[in-house]
Amino acid sequence: MPTLHPQIEQVLKATAEAKLRPIEEMTPAEARAQMEATTRARKIEPLAVARVEERRIPGPGGEIPLRLYWPEAAGAVPAIVYYHGGGHVIGSLDTHDAVARNLCAGAEALVASVDYRMGPEHKFPAAVEDSFAALDWVATNAAALGADPARLGVHGDSAGGNLAAVVALLARDAGRPRLRLQSLVYPVADYGLTGDSYETFATGYGLLTRDAMLWFRRHYLRSPADSEDWRASPLKARDLAGVAPAIVITAECDVLHDDGVRYAEALRRAGVPVEHRDFPGMIHAFFGMMPVVDDAMNAQRVVWAAFKRAFA
Repeated sequence: MPTLHPQIEQVLKATAEAKLRPIEEMTPAEARAQMEATTRARKIEPLAVARVEERRIPGPGGEIPLRLYWPEAAGAVPAIVYYHGGGHVIGSLDTHDAVARNLCAGAEALVASVDYRMGPEHKFPAAVEDSFAALDWVATNAAALGADPARLGVHGDSAGGNLAAVVALLARDAGRPRLRLQSLVYPVADYGLTGDSYETFATGYGLLTRDAMLWFRRHYLRSPADSEDWRASPLKARDLAGVAPAIVITAECDVLHDDGVRYAEALRRAGVPVEHRDFPGMIHAFFGMMPVVDDAMNAQRVVWAAFKRAFA
């Protein structure tokens, strides 16, 4: 059995003491409120960026809010479109603001964080449609934003990693925009919810349990049949060849561990350049657990470095 990192054991102890409610026992509104409150309570101090701006862009189901972050860099900078995590049901621009700021500063790129529509109010494929519309808008408007349209990437964690993988496939199929890198942090790759990690780490490893994943799936997908659609489960895409190079980050003690491993392997088999980094003793959501978990920043630095190489 894998051993939890001592810093993660402290996180789980603090979670228990805070008496956070299991996601699967709440309504979507309650789960969203709990995530917002816990984020505010952590008082993270992210890296400095040059400026931040809120925008609203046209989308297939109405306007899509974006939060744009500019780095302290001269000249046309690369651009990264960022999709936050939260099971396609919870999470927001605010819960992932610190990670977005760090990505902007660390990768020295314009970051566009996307407030895509979520379930249960807006079921699949609304999030996918918004996510691709946002990528297309950033690509089209890159020069006006001070970014280089030839240096684009996508990044996401968990449900956001799912969306980043899916938009990379949509971009390949549409022939545009050309992406230099897809960065997938413990992505949901298969809403069939299969793999040994779903059994090994079903409970006791943080708030993302197997039952929480069932809860997310129920609120996001229109029916279980949607899990067979590659836009919900990119691992089920018929062909991954020709999609953007990838970096995949996984946490060893995570129900989604095997999803990330299997997707990295599938990309590799399709001839796609892949860097896969597994973080031992880590749990789901560790990527944003700065400053209490050292590997949060270590993993973020790995992602920044991958983007810098891809944009060079």
